[in-house]
Amino acid sequence: MKEILQTLQNRIAEIKEIRYIDENWGQLTYYESNMPVQFPCCLIDIGNIQYSNAGRDAKQQPQQRQIGRAEIRFTIADLKLTNTSLRAPQGQKDNAWAIWELLEQLHKKLHYFSPKTNVSPLIRLSTQHIMRDDGVQEYEIVYICEVQNV
Repeated sequence: MKEILQTLQNRIAEIKEIRYIDENWGQLTYYESNMPVQFPCCLIDIGNIQYSNAGRDAKQQPQQRQIGRAEIRFTIADLKLTNTSLRAPQGQKDNAWAIWELLEQLHKKLHYFSPKTNVSPLIRLSTQHIMRDDGVQEYEIVYICEVQNV
């Protein structure tokens, strides 16, 4: 899984607007006003893997092989310092809408990307807005893939 996370980090790093990319270990949750990130950020978490048996391979350790169906969660967050109201100045609105462009760029980089030879291409499953009370605009996007022969 470490190699998958590293490959995904490198892929996301191609999006120059994202200033901080890391494994999600609670950076946006546990630090209140002193979050150890730079905005906008992308946090990656392999949150849930369900395994099924794939048979036996005497050349591998362990010999009993499995297929894992993984959910990989990407959290995109940015400080929302301006508003998008109808009467706001256009420059403010453009800045406030920037997170939507990041979400689109992330999808273009990840959808149907295979991070490793034994991993199926990523398929987007869901997007969820996470409501916060601290000025951080946060979205969680879930992609699924299968990891073969693990």
